[in-house]
Amino acid sequence: MPTEAKRETVAELRAEVARSKALIVSEYRGLKVSELGEIRRALRRQDVTYRVVKNRLMRIAATEEGAGALATLLDGPTAIAFGAGDEAVTARAVLEATRPYRVVRIRGGLVGGRPVDADGVARLSTLPPREVLLAQLAGAVGSPIGTLAGLLGANLRNLGYALAQVRDRRAGTPA
Repeated sequence: MPTEAKRETVAELRAEVARSKALIVSEYRGLKVSELGEIRRALRRQDVTYRVVKNRLMRIAATEEGAGALATLLDGPTAIAFGAGDEAVTARAVLEATRPYRVVRIRGGLVGGRPVDADGVARLSTLPPREVLLAQLAGAVGSPIGTLAGLLGANLRNLGYALAQVRDRRAGTPA
């Protein structure tokens, strides 16, 4: 029979999973408590929560929140980074914070409800932030429209130049 403390932990984990856009699972075996604290502090500056979890309780919370795909990553000593902001920023922050500690191994995670492997997390971390991607998309959509407007305007401009030359020639010669 589960204790009240375990029920509260599952409820906290469910809330974290519900508010997070990205969950990155790592194995922290071999880290000292002070090193784990340094990783947490570094991630907290990026609004990412890094939490050591019991696999069984996390599996229950993830299943109840509809993130059952996370269960395959929960094996051995597990720490999970919960990021509510931009997924690429979360992945980049986790990789940068854990890079000095060679014993930390990224297993994978859930991004937008979809499972990704460790390589997927690494690729995600190389993406620019969402705002930059949206700006690039807007530029890519707007550029052909601007070019088309310039081309259509060029024909009218050239017609105007030609008519002005005809007018000037007629004005220069007596009619």
